[in-house]
Amino acid sequence: MSDTDLIKLYSTRILALAADIPRQERLSDPDATVRKRAPLCGSTITVDVTTEAGRITGYGQEVRACALGQAAASVVGANVIGCTKAQILAARDALKAMLKEGGPVPAAPFDGLEVLQPAREYKNRHASIMLSLDALSQAMDEAEQTHCA
Repeated sequence: MSDTDLIKLYSTRILALAADIPRQERLSDPDATVRKRAPLCGSTITVDVTTEAGRITGYGQEVRACALGQAAASVVGANVIGCTKAQILAARDALKAMLKEGGPVPAAPFDGLEVLQPAREYKNRHASIMLSLDALSQAMDEAEQTHCA
C-alpha cells in the first residue's frame, strides 16, 4: 500500500470519528453482551445492549480496533439508541454490500458509514469495519431471546 493510498484510506473524517467514539461506557446490567474479533487483524469490539419493546434503550461498547473499525463504531454508537433489530440488520447488510459489492450507503440513521467507502478496495479491513454491526446484530438476537424467556 502506498503512502497516497494510506492517506486516502485514513481520511481526516475517519480519524475524527475514530478519536471521538460515543458510548464507551459498558452497561452494568445489559440484556445482552457480545464480543467479536476480526481474526485477520485482531480488532475486537464488545457491545452491551438493553432493549424495550424491540428498540435499543441502552448501548455501551469497548472498541479495540484500527481507525476504520473505530470510525464504524463511532457512527453506530452515535445513532443506535431507538433503533430496532430490523434497522440494525438492514444497516449491517447494507454496509457489507457497500464494501463487498459497491452497493449503496446504509440508510439513515447509519448513513454516516459512507465515510468508509474508500475501504472497499482493502478487503483485509472489511472484518474490522463490520465488527460493531455484527456484534450488535447478535446482541439484538440475544436480547430478544432474553425478553422471550
